[in-house]
Amino acid sequence: MQFQKNHVQFLKDLQKNNNRDWFTEHKPKFVQIQKEVKEVFLEMQSNLEMHDEIEKMKIYRIYRDVRFSKDKTPYNPRFAVSFSRLGKELRGGYFLQIKPGETLLGGGFWQPEKDDLQRIRKEIEQDATEFREILEDKDFVKYFGGKFEGEELKSAPRGFDKEHKDIDLLRKKGFIAVRNFTDAEVLAPNFLEELNKSFKALRPFFNLFSDVLTTNLNGESII
Repeated sequence: MQFQKNHVQFLKDLQKNNNRDWFTEHKPKFVQIQKEVKEVFLEMQSNLEMHDEIEKMKIYRIYRDVRFSKDKTPYNPRFAVSFSRLGKELRGGYFLQIKPGETLLGGGFWQPEKDDLQRIRKEIEQDATEFREILEDKDFVKYFGGKFEGEELKSAPRGFDKEHKDIDLLRKKGFIAVRNFTDAEVLAPNFLEELNKSFKALRPFFNLFSDVLTTNLNGESII
């Protein structure tokens, strides 16, 4: 089970012909490819469930909502899926986008809720040792470059010292790990294996944040 050359080629063709007439003409082909891609996503979920607990899988629509966008192209030339972990105790989510020249795997906490973000920042303010250990973990460095992606504030968050030694982490508005892939890597026979290795490398990251978000600053459970 893997992504096929015609899957990527369809997306390339859609990038060049992002209009309803072309898509309508090629919709039967899209429906077949969509079915095949879903089977690959289900295989990904099966692999994930061997080492994590997954609550749900969400497959993103190829149709764009253009009502409030300046970009009126009707389709998003990608196949994308996310997996949510199970329950309040297991925080974090997995994401994959298949897009010619822009394929990426991601995981973590994208635009966390205000209270969650504040709780993470307070933990960092108190002691960021475990966060640094995640960033220095050999597998996290190997697959994700040893850094958290995501938007940042230009200065310290309100109520935090702008001279704090971990201000680089305190300024984060989200905590995401990202790995990029070439089109050739997407089509390689071992691609699903590489995805799964990457997802496994996220677990220490997820475990730490799950612990933080389910306890108070004294380490007492809040769930």
